[in-house]
Amino acid sequence: SSEGLNIFRDKVVSIVDPILSNYEIYYGGQAYVTGTMPEMIRDDVVILARIGILIMVMILLVNLRSLSGVGMVIMVIGLSLFAMVGSMGWIYHLTGSERFLFTLANTSMPIILLTIANSDGVHVISKFFKELRVKEDTQLAIASTMDSLLIPIFLTSITTIAAFATLTLSPLEPLFGYGVVIGIGISWAWFLSSLLLPSVISLKRWNPESNAITKPSIFEKLINKLGKVVLTHPKYVFSTGAFFVLIGLTGLSKVIVDVNMANFFRPGTEIRDTMDFMDNKMTGTVDIRVRVEGDMKDPKTLSSMRTLQNSMEKNEKVITSFSISNVVEQMHRTVMDDDPKFEIVPDKRDKVNNLFTMYSMSGDPDDFSSLVDYDYKVGLITAFSKVMTTKEIFAYVNEMTEQVKAIMDSSLNVNFTGMIVILRDLVIMVVRSSALSIIFSLIIIGIIASIFFKRILWGILAVVPLTSAVIINFGFMGYFGIELSHITALLSSVIIGVGVDFAIHYISQYRRLSRTVGTNKLSRTVVDDVGYPIILDAGSNMGFGALLFSAFVPIQYIGGLMVFAMVSTSIGTLTVLAALAELLKKRLVKRD
Repeated sequence: SSEGLNIFRDKVVSIVDPILSNYEIYYGGQAYVTGTMPEMIRDDVVILARIGILIMVMILLVNLRSLSGVGMVIMVIGLSLFAMVGSMGWIYHLTGSERFLFTLANTSMPIILLTIANSDGVHVISKFFKELRVKEDTQLAIASTMDSLLIPIFLTSITTIAAFATLTLSPLEPLFGYGVVIGIGISWAWFLSSLLLPSVISLKRWNPESNAITKPSIFEKLINKLGKVVLTHPKYVFSTGAFFVLIGLTGLSKVIVDVNMANFFRPGTEIRDTMDFMDNKMTGTVDIRVRVEGDMKDPKTLSSMRTLQNSMEKNEKVITSFSISNVVEQMHRTVMDDDPKFEIVPDKRDKVNNLFTMYSMSGDPDDFSSLVDYDYKVGLITAFSKVMTTKEIFAYVNEMTEQVKAIMDSSLNVNFTGMIVILRDLVIMVVRSSALSIIFSLIIIGIIASIFFKRILWGILAVVPLTSAVIINFGFMGYFGIELSHITALLSSVIIGVGVDFAIHYISQYRRLSRTVGTNKLSRTVVDDVGYPIILDAGSNMGFGALLFSAFVPIQYIGGLMVFAMVSTSIGTLTVLAALAELLKKRLVKRD
């Protein structure tokens, strides 16, 4: 059980360290890695959460210029995080399902919810400040704010939950729990933003004459300039966005898929140093196993197994291999006065049978239990290799599959397994589940937006900035050589889950304001109204940058890519979506 491996690991280390205190010690194996990671993950999450919140608070303070306002946003974030982590614990306690264990894949979960919950809080507080600037009455400002934001906050929550719910379709078990638990956290953030936050705002006495209310912030001034550029030249802006999407499309073919655990850790970390030592000085860290079903006392079967081993060892990454065939060769040499020329498989079945009979008289037949079954009908070839790249793994498994056809008798049932095959299959699952997650998320979001906004065109426009951001992000992963793993594969759902917030808010305000504002001023009014909270949301969500300090390399990649994603989705909404809405405004306003 993975749950108890940390205890097992600690016990082994506590026994070995005092005995071998005068030696340089390296621990290896799956049990050690799995047992060491929980503490690393726990420490990593605590540090990342603190850094992320610090970055977020600083950016919010600079722009909101109100300790109370920032405190209310942090309240929503904190309570949402408690709800998410607490629900994960309770679900695991009640079900016992390992889907709800906090694994490496879940390391990014608190930071992601932190930014989503922040988004809801920022929209409410920034809109309230704008309304209070005009109305100069707290109750009227709250009423106007919630009248404007209740529906978009509900919609963004539903669509974000739907995007993350696609993770439950992943064949990777931890991602099922990821999708369910983060959905609970988002639901609670929606509840808090819609009910608790307005109530708390109404309890405070606000000063309408304070700088936070009367004077525009840095980001508000930036939005004014951006709005002028976008709406003066919408065709040029849209063309520029399309150009970046084309660049991203060409980079998709360059994306490298790599799921090797060794590459998840920085050089210098305990686990990475151990893996490097095992690769460079010992037998390697990746096992390759071949299950052979047939007569394990037949000389032809044993000889073909030995020939296959020789073929396996021709690869420079493969260090060694062994099977029951090696044991038979060694026993044959021993009974022939240790003559090296007899270190071969005997040519007759009776001789092989005699060797096993002789061994059973003086040794324990169970010594062979890891190499052959009790009835000598199934044998196992085990090889160890250094870390291979994904490309090398596919080439090696394909080559060995061809060797089996050429060497082994057709009556034998031969199957490849071991970590190398698991890594190969994991690569296929990562690519497939990522593609399905993206497609299903976009379809679900498009359908939900079409139903609520009563227009298929609005549904299409809602997914335009998201699709563009996904293409650009994965394209740039290809250009910069960032590997796609089952951890970085979360990026697609994260981009869609967070980015849909911006598109829904823009569309919702566009439809609302189209009832009272003329078409000539509509787009500019929408950008002025919704642009500030979108940019502030994206800016404060640079808390994703905290992931850059993770001990896990894929999480570092997610950190960098998410900073880029927040920029691309927010700017994409305020440029590409705004430009499209401006170009199509006659059709959009006429029908609405």
